[in-house]
Amino acid sequence: MAVMIVGLVLFLGVHSVRIFAEDARTSLLAKLGEARWKGLYSLASLAGLALVSTGYPATRDGSVLYAPPTFTRHLAWLLTLVSFVLVTAAYVPGTKIKAAVKHPMVASVTVWALAHLVVNGRTGDVVLFGSFLVWAILSFRAGRRRDRAAGTTYPAMGVSRDLVAIAIAAGAWFVFAKWLHLRLVGVYPFM
Repeated sequence: MAVMIVGLVLFLGVHSVRIFAEDARTSLLAKLGEARWKGLYSLASLAGLALVSTGYPATRDGSVLYAPPTFTRHLAWLLTLVSFVLVTAAYVPGTKIKAAVKHPMVASVTVWALAHLVVNGRTGDVVLFGSFLVWAILSFRAGRRRDRAAGTTYPAMGVSRDLVAIAIAAGAWFVFAKWLHLRLVGVYPFM
């Protein structure tokens, strides 16, 4: 569990700079330049993700905090589909989803973490997904606060872009859930 926690601190710590230290980020960005800042940010993020990925499997035999009822698997399927739609809407320009949510990528992490918490009650799962849930809520609030301060808006260009985002997301969700989740994570979600 310690390796996963160190990875979470590193990964989520780097991703929390805009939440807790916007001025320090701005100062470092000016000092290092955009390319060096992004390079260091990426290296720290990858190191954290690698530690989380290698540490998480060791938590699978850990203690159980709660035993979710069987029906929550169906809820998790629905929530992860919503998560895929949100993350896709973050990258398809002009969706009404992005215009409404403002930060669909971070909202996606919130829904993804919640989906995993409703079906996983082991200590390691609660630490992993609970950490991402708390980070995503704080990041979403900070992003919305920055938007209000800067007067940022997200234009919507029509429902066709949302339909494209939903179609891409549904296809990606199905492929990931049906084939990739088992290969990458070791768990088949459609049990």
